[in-house]
Amino acid sequence: MLELSAINKTFNRGTIDEKVLFSDFALTINDGEFVGVIGSNGSGKTTMLNIISGDVEADSGSVSLDGVDLRGMKNFKRAKRIGRVFQNPSMGTCPSMTIWENMSIADNKGKTYGLSFGLNRQRKDFYRSQLELLGMGLENRLQTPAGSLSGGQRQALAMIMATMIRPDLLLLDEHTAALDPKSSDTVMMLTEKIVREKKITTLMVTHNLRHAVEYGTRTVMMHEGGIIMDVSGEEKKNKSITDYLTVFNEISIECGN
Repeated sequence: MLELSAINKTFNRGTIDEKVLFSDFALTINDGEFVGVIGSNGSGKTTMLNIISGDVEADSGSVSLDGVDLRGMKNFKRAKRIGRVFQNPSMGTCPSMTIWENMSIADNKGKTYGLSFGLNRQRKDFYRSQLELLGMGLENRLQTPAGSLSGGQRQALAMIMATMIRPDLLLLDEHTAALDPKSSDTVMMLTEKIVREKKITTLMVTHNLRHAVEYGTRTVMMHEGGIIMDVSGEEKKNKSITDYLTVFNEISIECGN
């Protein structure tokens, strides 16, 4: 279970650019939930992910994962339990390394030994079996540099790498936004398959309303550092894109847009 409680965060404090983003923000995600997060620009979606991962520190409040307080824990230590896939396909893989080398690094996550030990031929069959899940033929291209893959292929590889050693929590930071529509849909289908089969608690930030409607078990809408909609179960199944757009339009009117 992920719990964010009484989170406060102000940027540029004491300057003319001071902005209070979070004021007593709270969110709880239960084990096994796949939560899609949508919202207006500047609503705090990515900052929330950064606070969870440790890339940004909250001014106050608590972040806990399965009862473990993460406050003060460095991001590289949190990464042993938290997987993350970013918007930019180049951020989840090392372009100069082969698929095999990239997967070896992910396989050694949290371990003390180096890459030379990880490049064990006994693990190649395992890597191939993981890549076969993608249906992209990458299992036959282990010696191919990751940088030569398409954006969709690299994001799919990043998904496998982030979940190969099953994380306690998976953070998806607009991980399909930089892809063309076909690749975006392919990566989302793979995401849903991996999350479901491995039963990974997942928090996905997306600007794609269709993805928010079609995927996941719960949808949260944020605006100006708060949650204005939180639906799951039958309520989520009965929501359409139009329902979300109606709320967005109401927000725009209230903001004078």
